[in-house]
Amino acid sequence: MCGIHGIYRFDGQPVTPGLLSAMGNVTQHRGPDDEGMHIDGACGIAMRRLSIIDLEGGHQPLSNADDTLWLVCNGEIYNYRELRTELQALGHHFKTGSDSEVLLHGYAAWGDDVVLRLNGMFDFALWDARRRRLLIGRDRIGVKPLYVAQDGQRLAFATEAKALLALPGVRAELDRSVLPEYLQLGYVAAPRSIFKGIRKLPPATLLAIEDGQVREWRYWRLSPRIERGVSEHDWVQRIRAQLDASIHMQMVSDVPIGAFLSGGVDSSAVVGFMAKHSPHAAKTYAIGFEGGAAENLYNELPYARRVAQLFGTEHHEIVVKPDVVGLLPKLLWHMDEPISDTAFITTYLVSQFARQDVKVILSGVGGDELFGGYRRYLGGHYARSYGRLPGWLRASAGFVARQLPADRHAGWLNHLRLAKGFIASAEMAPDERYRSYLQILDRATVSSLLRDPMPTGDDALAQAMRAAGNEDELNRMLAIDAETQLPDDLLLLTDKMSMAVSLECRVPLLDHELLELAATIPAELKVRNGRLKHLMKDALADLLPADILDRKKRGFGTPMGAWLKRELAPVLRQLLSAKVVEQRGLFHYPVVERLVADHNANRFDGTDSLLALMNLEIWSRIYLDGREAADVAAELKGLTA
Repeated sequence: MCGIHGIYRFDGQPVTPGLLSAMGNVTQHRGPDDEGMHIDGACGIAMRRLSIIDLEGGHQPLSNADDTLWLVCNGEIYNYRELRTELQALGHHFKTGSDSEVLLHGYAAWGDDVVLRLNGMFDFALWDARRRRLLIGRDRIGVKPLYVAQDGQRLAFATEAKALLALPGVRAELDRSVLPEYLQLGYVAAPRSIFKGIRKLPPATLLAIEDGQVREWRYWRLSPRIERGVSEHDWVQRIRAQLDASIHMQMVSDVPIGAFLSGGVDSSAVVGFMAKHSPHAAKTYAIGFEGGAAENLYNELPYARRVAQLFGTEHHEIVVKPDVVGLLPKLLWHMDEPISDTAFITTYLVSQFARQDVKVILSGVGGDELFGGYRRYLGGHYARSYGRLPGWLRASAGFVARQLPADRHAGWLNHLRLAKGFIASAEMAPDERYRSYLQILDRATVSSLLRDPMPTGDDALAQAMRAAGNEDELNRMLAIDAETQLPDDLLLLTDKMSMAVSLECRVPLLDHELLELAATIPAELKVRNGRLKHLMKDALADLLPADILDRKKRGFGTPMGAWLKRELAPVLRQLLSAKVVEQRGLFHYPVVERLVADHNANRFDGTDSLLALMNLEIWSRIYLDGREAADVAAELKGLTA
């Protein structure tokens, strides 16, 4: 695990070592253990290393026997032992015990198709000196990020965008054209980023430069094929076996390893299989929030404790009242891009807690997408029943729903929020209904909010929907999520927030073999009669107790909406004041004012949309205004003193 970066010059001028060093210094948190670079004329590749496997011998860049191939790789190749054996049988000689070295020799043996043999999370850069060819790429689902900046003279890349900003001629400038997408989704999806002139290489993508030409291509996609001829019993057995294999494979490490544990199905499954394969008690980490009713909604410590006792883990838990005002500027600097998902705060806090003991952590991220765990996946199920109601009753329900209050942090108001959202979208076409579940603001509101005109082309979500190509509605949603929210929201924040404290976070439920298996399961088995994760829960029935399998789901976030009405209210007022909004020049203040008022009055739950606006302003002060995160934090903390 590390951060990689590099430069290729189209004009043939040699790469300057100082530039690579400057890029690496910015991302030292990703790799505090080691650093290295290799420059061959117009190409330079470099890394910062967090040592996980072959602690002493795994220095990068790695090279082959005659130094004609050079590699930097961020992440882990979980099947490296099997690939190493296969490559040694072909006559390849390894210099180290590093998992990354199989990519180097695999390229020599199989060319670009080596990526199809890798089971892992990675971004990499490989320099082929004989061909004068640079190859960079990302893993299938996009666990590891990779940013690219290209102009007529050079192409530069880095695991984090901030490293590119260390280069002359690359400056932090907001790409105003991505604001509509950011305000609708709460993040910016690949291939674009929030920065003008910097883009994200999409998941499962390779980019090669040879003879001055740049070529980029996709090497993997989820298959739309559904297997209809498999019995439910056989599905249960296949899921159980693959879960076991995927989690066991990702336990490989030469340093202490642990797991995040919320007591939900996904994290509990990870811990259960870890306990089965570990010769000693697994280390588990859980977090809760100190406070009142809103905070208690996010307190899953009793469930985590129950699972920890069940599997005899070495359990650690922390109850926090986070200094959110002080944290946000620091975390948004680490994130590179603003985001509306409050899970980035929780992920950082629990990562910081776990890093006191371990260097590697396993997370349950991805289980909801693969096996149908989100409430939004029930939309089609209930819409079909709703559609059978008389038209006059549906019209009346729609009118009543528009008047309902909404607040996700208060029990009955949260139920009304969900009902309001469902009724408003029940008669939409499936893709539009799914968009309504995913978006944090609708297109009309975003259009009224922005000073710039709305673009006319498809956004990333529309493009993902067009490419999904699956008549099975639930698996179509999985394909859409795999192109958008999963890599550019959940996985991005997981990587950035864990690596902010030099912690490697692995996501075994997104092992590509498990992902490919889950994508072929018929929807009626994944979710049955309103029971989310039906098949997965049956596969885990002899591992986890019923009270864990069927307990009410709670997201891995924070009570941000409640905080915005209470302790963060002064910060919200300042960051979104008329003066600040007018000076920034992006939004119409009356619309901002209405969003704040509607949230405070429970006319709608504005947690995500207001956080998106707040975080954008904080991000702007750091990246656009050139201020230190600590300086911005001190300014904001003064508002709550």
